[in-house]
Amino acid sequence: MKIQQKITPFIWYEKGAEDAVAHYLKVFGSGEVLHTQRWGENSPGAAGTVMVVQFELLGQQMTAFNGGPHFKLNEAFSLMVACEDQAEVDHLWEQLPAGGGKPKACGWVEDAWGLSWQVIPAAWFEMIRDPDPARVQRVFQAIWAMEKIDIAALKRAYA
Repeated sequence: MKIQQKITPFIWYEKGAEDAVAHYLKVFGSGEVLHTQRWGENSPGAAGTVMVVQFELLGQQMTAFNGGPHFKLNEAFSLMVACEDQAEVDHLWEQLPAGGGKPKACGWVEDAWGLSWQVIPAAWFEMIRDPDPARVQRVFQAIWAMEKIDIAALKRAYA
């Protein structure tokens, strides 16, 4: 097999990796399952159940693993999504937590499987690179007060 991508996120789920991947593909509307591996006989998982799902989401290859309760997802690892406009922010903010997830602070949302996503407007990256530290600080102050990011409010703080 030819290596397509040198670094690939490997996401450990207690269970439901296949459902999580299907959800992500639906939410983003772009991607595919590349391979599904099932647990065999005499393995930690029930024989025949999904062990690993290798998938591509918006051109990014990832691996979802049904590893059981040994490790838990938390905010120490998240996936950041750069959104083009408020409509995309709103869509992802609504769809990613569907089925049992929850919104968090500063543009973060947790999905129903415990994976954290940062739903961030692309404009934010430009704003925080401004050479004026006062403008950058105002943008950070504004984002820290938000749950879902409001691009218009960020632009007002930036100005």
